[in-house]
Amino acid sequence: MTPANPTPLWQPDADAIARAQITRFQAWAAERHGAPAEGGYAALHRWSVDELDTFWKAVTEWFDVRFSTPYTRVLGDRSMPGAEWFPGATLNYAEHALRASAARPDEPALLAVDETHEPRPVTWAELRRQVGSLAAELRALGVRPGDRVSAYVPNIPQAVVALLATAAVGGVWTSCAPDFGARSVLDRFQQVEPVLLFTVDGYRYGAKEHDRREIVAELRRELPTLRAVVHIPLLGTDTPEGALEWSDLTSADTEPLFEQVPFDHPLWVLYSSGTTGLPKAIVQSQGGILIEHLKQIGLHCDLGPEDRFFWYTSTGWMMWNFLVSGLLTGTTIVLYDGSPGHPDTGAQWRIAERTGATLFGTSAAYVMACRKAGVHPGRDHDLSRVQCVATTGSPLPPDGFSWLHDEVRDDLWIASVSGGTDVCSCFAGAVPTLPVYIGELQAPCLGTDLQSWDPSGRPVVGEVGELVVTNPMPSMPIRFWNDPDGSRYHDSYFDMYPGVWRHGDWITVTSRGSVVIHGRSDSTLNRQGVRMGSADIYEAVERLPEIKESLVIGIEQPDGGYWMPLFVHLVPGAALDEDLVHRIKQTIREQLSPRHLPDEIIEVPGIPHTLTGKRIEVPVKRLLQGTPLEKAVNPGSIDDLDLLHFYEDLARKRA
Repeated sequence: MTPANPTPLWQPDADAIARAQITRFQAWAAERHGAPAEGGYAALHRWSVDELDTFWKAVTEWFDVRFSTPYTRVLGDRSMPGAEWFPGATLNYAEHALRASAARPDEPALLAVDETHEPRPVTWAELRRQVGSLAAELRALGVRPGDRVSAYVPNIPQAVVALLATAAVGGVWTSCAPDFGARSVLDRFQQVEPVLLFTVDGYRYGAKEHDRREIVAELRRELPTLRAVVHIPLLGTDTPEGALEWSDLTSADTEPLFEQVPFDHPLWVLYSSGTTGLPKAIVQSQGGILIEHLKQIGLHCDLGPEDRFFWYTSTGWMMWNFLVSGLLTGTTIVLYDGSPGHPDTGAQWRIAERTGATLFGTSAAYVMACRKAGVHPGRDHDLSRVQCVATTGSPLPPDGFSWLHDEVRDDLWIASVSGGTDVCSCFAGAVPTLPVYIGELQAPCLGTDLQSWDPSGRPVVGEVGELVVTNPMPSMPIRFWNDPDGSRYHDSYFDMYPGVWRHGDWITVTSRGSVVIHGRSDSTLNRQGVRMGSADIYEAVERLPEIKESLVIGIEQPDGGYWMPLFVHLVPGAALDEDLVHRIKQTIREQLSPRHLPDEIIEVPGIPHTLTGKRIEVPVKRLLQGTPLEKAVNPGSIDDLDLLHFYEDLARKRA
């Protein structure tokens, strides 16, 4: 457990607190809406969840949300699932994303970077023109509000243009990254039956060209609802037969027309990782995403027109959608298309330097890889513009906090954030006015009634519980696609505690109001009644220089026993000898708990991940319990299927 009164790693100074948009928002909301003027963030947060309607009304006013028809009230229905936000209102997400084009037409809206690390700007005026041209062409092709528009494209400006044009006409956007194989893409797109597909001929990654034309041909064959395919020649190939050319659709000088849609009109479909079945097709609304992202990016990330926002992501992960929403606050967004570690591990720091990023977001895994590789970002790069380094994807271990503080800058704001594809936002994370403690997320986010509950549904402080959200958030799914009675949606979040969102993470809410994430609660290690999150084990074990990555599984045996193997993927040249086994066990015993020593330590050729880089615990557990591979895992959701055969063979040998 964390000590009750640790020393903060970082605290904002008085100037930074006064300058933060959240401070100005609190003073304004106190004057206009009865928010507490005193008591800082804790008081503002309490008010934001106690007075949910007033808080969200204040957010729409502060960010000047343009309702083309007014709402009758903020929350028509508060029940979860099924909360009804801003009934009666109409608006358009893309209209808000392009608002800065009026005041700053010649400044960059986008900075596109590839593996040359040379930023290429796209101005606000040019972005608006291309969106206007493409939106008109989409309408001409018969795309109507509610039609699904799909994209198999990397993180390039064309993807942003296509998303905004789709939203402008009221279409429903959905995307996959081009490193996804055909099966993974079809598992997603076939569910939503798109009428249009944007596609590239290939992509560049790790200094190699990856031709995707055969996969595109397969997608065209297997998606019978497609009425048009748009070819983006990233590798310079000719337009395939029957496809349209990107440049032909984006060359006109057309002012965009923004379809005014109801607040809860679908904006996009995101997908869960789908490791054990078809991915869930999660539908979020134009209005819900608009106001949630304005709050998150404007108040929590403290981003505005002077900022540059870089998050390393692909179009197959919700962080890409979140990054695009940086445009809502007039922020310049940085799109990097390439390998996170090319030509060397320090690549992302070089991009942050070259683009003048003020907020740099990456994965906890990347931070830890830099630490292991002996990267020195602060010494080797000018990162003076970087105010905040944010991490997500998995909890940032305490060593990661210390490394960023020591190796980037000692006055760096470090924001470990946690949320989910399910809400396309954060439940807890960045607050520019609060201190940062090692290993902790700063606080629950505004408007998010985040609590830690024990199995009987009682809130607990200072001990591990289930992450729940007891009030609706505007970006919660309006539904899942192809879930007519809502049963799949209900079972995903509302099964354990009726009417309360259970996310599936183990967390501790500290007495100071900060949050510690321990990993997924569906892969908890439960030894003699003592529960521990797998993330705690990874953090301890992966400090050892020989261990590249690890995976721990707890398996209830039919005879009532419990088998807990630890799989380790070693760095080249390391060996799993008696000395290393001893040090692994000693590390777990001393840093965590003697009860959670693994029964076996097994060297593996690699650790399997989802396509967005999260290690997969539950499918491996099912394999080891004897479930056949085809039933234990959806093969289209895994980054390296061959690795799973190793675990399958192991299960066979043990049986």
